[in-house]
Amino acid sequence: MTNRIDEPTGTEFVGHEWDGIKELNTPLPRWWLYTFYATILFAAVYVVLYPAWPLIDRATAGTLGWSSRGDLAAELRAADAARAGVVAKIAATPIEALPSDPALMQAAVAGGAAAFKVNCVQCHGAGAAGSPGYPNLNDDDWIWGGTLTDIEYTLTHGIRWDSAAETRSNFMPAFQGSFDAMQVSALAGHVLSLSGKAKPSAAGAQMFADNCAACHGAGGEGLPAVGGPALNDAIWLYGGSAAEIGKQILAPRHGVMPAWQGRLDPVTIKMLAAYVHARGGGQASAPAAAQPEAAQVAAK
Repeated sequence: MTNRIDEPTGTEFVGHEWDGIKELNTPLPRWWLYTFYATILFAAVYVVLYPAWPLIDRATAGTLGWSSRGDLAAELRAADAARAGVVAKIAATPIEALPSDPALMQAAVAGGAAAFKVNCVQCHGAGAAGSPGYPNLNDDDWIWGGTLTDIEYTLTHGIRWDSAAETRSNFMPAFQGSFDAMQVSALAGHVLSLSGKAKPSAAGAQMFADNCAACHGAGGEGLPAVGGPALNDAIWLYGGSAAEIGKQILAPRHGVMPAWQGRLDPVTIKMLAAYVHARGGGQASAPAAAQPEAAQVAAK
């Protein structure tokens, strides 16, 4: 039986009809068919030339041997080659001499920023502002000194990290059982008075002179040579309320930072030190903290 023809278009009906609507057997446009055939041909060529079919632990390699991982490795090698000259110059320049070459210092800071994002933000935060127990690297408060050489030494050898002689290490004694509640309150009040947060008292001042000044200085200015934090600047690592200071007096907490030598190469450590120094709180010309018998670490 001959199919009926739609007179206006000259196209056959396929014989289907729904609610009076009849379907025409309209052919696809030639351009569409040719495009479709071209995509099939392209796909066939692609699966031969490039990785395409997934296997158990890999994909087919493709006759060109290309892979995105190989492409990335080539780009990384090119980037390393492009910055090799600058890295070599940073390596050959003593860290204290970096600021005399602004372009080189800028390059070191940029490299340190990248290393900081990978290795340091977990403790110090993305903006290096720290959090309770984790030092803020943006201010000018440094326990062990904030010169470039001090910071580099801290990064290299760590803080209370191991028993190596180079590791910066100091420990505040726990006064639990040595002071009663009134004495702790008087001492905490005196510590707050050093930054104008409380009224001074003779009892607290005497206790401070007898028990604290040897490490923190007579006026609470801190002693970098022994890793004694400043107590007169209202910058607190574990909290600055009377209760929090009292808790630290009775049962002090001691932070730890890993030694990065062996984990990072010396140039990366140098660039990290430049970045931390450039955050805003680095000291330009203060002498490096001395290394006493109980070896120390430059920490904030």
